[in-house]
Amino acid sequence: MAERSQYEELARQISAIGAVKREMARGLPPECPPASAAVLMLLHKHGEMRTSQLAELMAIDMSVTSRHVTHVADRGWIERHPDPQDGRSRLLRISETGERLLDELSTQTVESLAAHLHDWSDDDVAQLNTLLSRLRTSFGDCRARGGLPESARGGLPETHTTASH
Repeated sequence: MAERSQYEELARQISAIGAVKREMARGLPPECPPASAAVLMLLHKHGEMRTSQLAELMAIDMSVTSRHVTHVADRGWIERHPDPQDGRSRLLRISETGERLLDELSTQTVESLAAHLHDWSDDDVAQLNTLLSRLRTSFGDCRARGGLPESARGGLPETHTTASH
């Protein structure tokens, strides 16, 4: 087990991650805040789902999730249709427009990370990915097991390629 001072330093480092997230979010278009990008990323990754499932993945309240869903639906980035299993519920799916936007956001995210981490080795980046995933898993984050990034809580979209889906 690590010494107390190591945990104190870790707490400071985690707290400071907010500055990294804010810098990354500056690259998002004003009409697509981080939570909207998260909605698109989750629908892309997991496919069609109910708002309740989306709220669970985002780890936020249903009312907040509904506001995010309304925001992206009003812009044509997702489609809503009746659930054939339960006509009272609606299923959400990313639209073609949403897919194109997500591709643009993913490209911007990768380019930003590459620019900021240009002096990091491939091994350093891989180690950071592994350790961050392990940290989330240690805290019981279901998204860590499913490969979902911090973005689901308001960060940036995960990079993806259509070949991997």
